[in-house]
Amino acid sequence: MSNTYLDQLNDIQRQAVTTTDGPVMVIAGPGSGKTRVLTFRIAHLIEKGVKPWNILALTFTNKAAKEMKERINNTIGGGAAGSVWAGTFHSIFARILRYEAELIGYPTNFTIYDTQDTKSVLSNIIRENNLEPKVYSVNGVRARISSCKYNLISPKAYIDNHELIQEDHQRRQPHFQKIYKAYMARCRRAGAMDFDDLLYQMFILLHKNPNDIIKKYHDKFRYLMVDEFQDTNFLQYQIVRKLVNYPNSPHNVCIVGDDAQSIYAFRGATIENILNFQKDYKNAKIFKLEQNYRSTHHIVQAANEVIMNNSRQIQKKIWTDKGKGEPIKVLQTVTDTEEGKRVSDMILEQKTRYHLQNKDIAILYRTNAQSRSFEESLRSLRISYRVYGGLSFYQRKEIKDLLGYLRLIINKNDEEALRRVINLPKRAIGKSTIDKVSAWADSENLPMWSVVENIDKYSLSARATNAIKKFVQLIKKFQKQHDRKDAYELAKIAGTESGLLKMYSEDKTIEGMNRMENVQSLLDGIKIFVDAEPVEGEDKSLATYLQSIALLTDQDSEDQSDDKVTLMSVHAAKGLEFPSVFVVGLEEDLFPSFMSKNTVDEMDEERRLFYVAITRAERYLTLSYAKSRYRFGQVRYNDSSRFLDEISRENMDVSVPFSKSSNGGRSGVSGASKYGATQRPHKTPAASNDPSFKAAKATDLSIGQQIEHFRFGKGAIQRIEGAKGNEVLTVKFDTAGEKRIMLKFAKLKLS
Repeated sequence: MSNTYLDQLNDIQRQAVTTTDGPVMVIAGPGSGKTRVLTFRIAHLIEKGVKPWNILALTFTNKAAKEMKERINNTIGGGAAGSVWAGTFHSIFARILRYEAELIGYPTNFTIYDTQDTKSVLSNIIRENNLEPKVYSVNGVRARISSCKYNLISPKAYIDNHELIQEDHQRRQPHFQKIYKAYMARCRRAGAMDFDDLLYQMFILLHKNPNDIIKKYHDKFRYLMVDEFQDTNFLQYQIVRKLVNYPNSPHNVCIVGDDAQSIYAFRGATIENILNFQKDYKNAKIFKLEQNYRSTHHIVQAANEVIMNNSRQIQKKIWTDKGKGEPIKVLQTVTDTEEGKRVSDMILEQKTRYHLQNKDIAILYRTNAQSRSFEESLRSLRISYRVYGGLSFYQRKEIKDLLGYLRLIINKNDEEALRRVINLPKRAIGKSTIDKVSAWADSENLPMWSVVENIDKYSLSARATNAIKKFVQLIKKFQKQHDRKDAYELAKIAGTESGLLKMYSEDKTIEGMNRMENVQSLLDGIKIFVDAEPVEGEDKSLATYLQSIALLTDQDSEDQSDDKVTLMSVHAAKGLEFPSVFVVGLEEDLFPSFMSKNTVDEMDEERRLFYVAITRAERYLTLSYAKSRYRFGQVRYNDSSRFLDEISRENMDVSVPFSKSSNGGRSGVSGASKYGATQRPHKTPAASNDPSFKAAKATDLSIGQQIEHFRFGKGAIQRIEGAKGNEVLTVKFDTAGEKRIMLKFAKLKLS
């Protein structure tokens, strides 16, 4: 078979493909042909005579594995790709565990628990131990158990770890270790593994059987490849090391990834794996794919300028031969509502000027809650869109929940709204009770509200009857305030007194915090409706607001076209590309997130996230921000994102200066912007509710100094680095471990 496929590669790609023996690291910049290199490398191994079943390729999605096999077959033919062990970490390890499970005390026909199964088991354990479900939320406990497994902390190791036990007491969850131990025991008793166990138990299998099992699979998988290596967690890397580091091994491992696109720390991924690869494999050969085949010069240069500000990275310089292209447009608006309208207008303009279709355009945001203003504006212009990887804003459960209460206030006979909220939050009105109410309403040809309003006439348990009475009293209380309160005031009262806001705020998982952000965005949207200039003949009542929403969302069912603008979070956009991209909400404390200001590493990840966002664009890139946006019903004035300052003027089309706070800096960053302009003061969130909390100065600090951080607690300074005004501290905290912190953002005080 001819090696003509190698002619399709540039020089560096060809070297990465043909260097098959020993450890190899391929640093693949955005749009640099990563998938082609990975698949051609496998094809080349097969061409050289390596048996397909002696090749293991680990990916992060089934789609990537399928595409890989298809490309291999298209390259060399013969169907050999079918015998390559290519798949996700979970699918490959599940396959191996089916053969070997008995060695670790599991049946070979073990069950794999999905998320709902796991939640059910945990709910039972929490209930059986008489623990408070609001304190030990199922989602929170599940996330913590997952984190333990990813960090190879067994239940026994957990109990023996004083810091973890102390942390649980501080979190008011002293019985977490009991739940973790019981959960693992129950899964084993049931012959079941959850998704995390497919990795965790794979490690246990290798760890407990170093001589026979590791040798067996080391001999089988003579060549190991890992895609998206920057997204691996500690556990995944340890498994790879065990498979590769057998005595006298040639270390035929090839990793492919990009440290600049490591954006999943919240899922447990650690950038350390790719940064430290050369330390673990001293003789590793490094190939940097630096030619970008996707984007024009201005976009590529902007990406280089941004990422060079990160503290730790593998140095590379992306370049392109696709021409200079259009400069990056920067859009400043007065409000977030105007931002939605201006972006939608620009999309119409681009479609006309550049002959783009809707599907050629993407709007990327930092948080899913931001989608609301863009959805409303796109709908008003009848531009088709889809929310990628999620639901349209008004279709999200938490939004429909609060709207359900609001609908019931306006129309007590709205049975869909009644069914939705009568037991939300839970108030001892179960499904069987609701079914009985519905049956009585049908038999008497009455609205369900008439039944619940007169529930004493019907035969129900005293508990259910009392619960329904309290619910009816609550709704009537809201209804009485309809004529006295505007839409925002009434919505806030309903959300608070119903218990919905409390229910969502108590869920501290990432998903829970996203739901709370969405609910807050809905309330802010209602506040914008109330504060907007009135249209003649239109009031600011809740009924008018709900009517406007109904007219907007009615368009959802009409549009069946595939030609839609894509709305998505930046995290969801990784791996995708579009001719035109709008990165929106580029404000301090939004992008970068205010949560990222605690450590240098967190800010670096925010910058990598921005890098991913701008490198999704092929030809046209627009960066937008609002000088003000509603937050918790109040107008908040914003500074533009520091990331905008990191892009040089020659790569931008800037029609207005970036907004800065009146002290010439942003959120504690000294020095005036190179774009000048001062705007209204920016309100930064308080670092601590303690009025005596005074931030320490650099001159107050020394190595060994005991300090206190409002989020991480007490700790001791290990190192002080960086120039004056930009000092970086390495602090070992009593419970949070070691963190690298930029002093000017840290809000530290002497302990």
